Amino acid sequence: MNENVIYEKKGDIAEIILNKPEKSNTLDLPTINGLIQAYEKSADNEDVCVIYRAEGKHFTVGADLKYGYNLLTNETKMQEAVEFLESWQILTRKMLAHPGIIIVGYHGWVIGGGFEHTLGCDLRIAADDTRIMLPELGAGLFFSNASTKILPRIIGEGRAKELMLLGEEISAQRAYEIGLVNKVCKRAGLYRILKKTANTIAQKGNLALKYAKSYINENQDMTIEGVLTRESLAMIMTGKDEEVKKRLGKFVHK
Repeated sequence: MNENVIYEKKGDIAEIILNKPEKSNTLDLPTINGLIQAYEKSADNEDVCVIYRAEGKHFTVGADLKYGYNLLTNETKMQEAVEFLESWQILTRKMLAHPGIIIVGYHGWVIGGGFEHTLGCDLRIAADDTRIMLPELGAGLFFSNASTKILPRIIGEGRAKELMLLGEEISAQRAYEIGLVNKVCKRAGLYRILKKTANTIAQKGNLALKYAKSYINENQDMTIEGVLTRESLAMIMTGKDEEVKKRLGKFVHK
C-alpha cells in the first residue's frame, strides 16, 4: 500500500479508502497496486465486511490519462505499461476472491475503469451527486475488470450495451432504476448508510456469508444439478458450524 490508499480495520469491518482527492482519485499503477495490497491484507485479516470509499469531490475519474499516455508513447515504459494493464485484472481477481462482503460508496464522477473495477464489489450505494460514464470506446480503448461479463449479468445485456456502446453519463437515480446500484442517498449521509449496511451484514453468520458470496458469483455458470449439489454441501457445512448452533438456539428459545 501507499499514501494513495488507506486500509483501516475496526473489528469485523474494514475500510479501504482512495486518498488522492487533489487528483480526483485518478488511478495509476502505484494506486492500483495499493488497492491490490489493501484487499490482500483485508482478506488475510478475514474482514467480514469492507467499506470501499474515496476522499474528495469524486470517487474516481478513472485511469490517470496523462500517466497512461506516457506509458503508451514511451518505448522505455513498455514493461510498466503491460503491468498497468494487467493490474486492473489482478484487482478484480482479488476483490472477487475476497471472502468478505465489499460495499462501495459512490459519489461525484465514477468513470471508465474507475467504475468497472467496482463491479467486483457485492453492493453498490450511490450518493445523489453520482455520475457514471464508460467513455472507453470513444477514445478507441477497451474495457477492463471483466466488465463485459459482470455488467450484463447485473443489468442485462441490453442495458450493458447501452452504457458501453454509447458512453453517455447516467445519474445515480438512473443507475438505481436499472439495478446498477442498490441504494441512492444524500451525499451527506453516504458514510452513515455505508456503516449501517456494513454493520447489518457483519452481524450475520460469517461462514454463511462466505458461501453466499462465492456461490452467487460462481453458480450462474453452472447447471441446476451442480448448484443443488453445492448448496447441499454448504447447508451441511454451515449446519455443523458452532456459530449456527448458537444462533438457532436463540431462535428456538424465543
